[in-house]
Amino acid sequence: GVSDENLYHQGMLFPGFAGVATAVGLFAVTWLIVYLKTKGQPVVFDPGGIHGEFGKRLLPMYLDITKFVLGLAAGSIVLLVGSLNFTHPNPRSLRSFASPLFLVAMSIIYGVLFMILLALNYEHHLHRPNDPLSYTRFKFTRNQSLGFSALVCFCISYVWLIAAATE
Repeated sequence: GVSDENLYHQGMLFPGFAGVATAVGLFAVTWLIVYLKTKGQPVVFDPGGIHGEFGKRLLPMYLDITKFVLGLAAGSIVLLVGSLNFTHPNPRSLRSFASPLFLVAMSIIYGVLFMILLALNYEHHLHRPNDPLSYTRFKFTRNQSLGFSALVCFCISYVWLIAAATE
């Protein structure tokens, strides 16, 4: 097969393209799965129909989990890039880590978008509790996809980083 390194040398792509393409593909597949799994189900924010319940119990938990993953991801980028600069002064040797690092970065982007959009959607829902358009299926599936994509990208990037480091 054609490796990311070969495509870069041919001038077709940039280092890390495979990581970005993987992240975008994972997001699309995740959204499709969430969309198909929730088809025909009602979209509700508050468990048991109790207004404000999501914000008391679930929102803090989702945000804490996301912050934890984002902290690990950001720390991983800083640690890996910093340590590689000391152990591999040749920048060409860093190219093999570009794709998994882009995947880690995309997990951060997805996680930040997840937190922002979930909080905004919930705030809108709180101010319009009887508006059926305050939280639509589109918003629900988008938020679910961003959250799960952040986690999946993070996990895959770690496996990819280990593989790249042990080549």
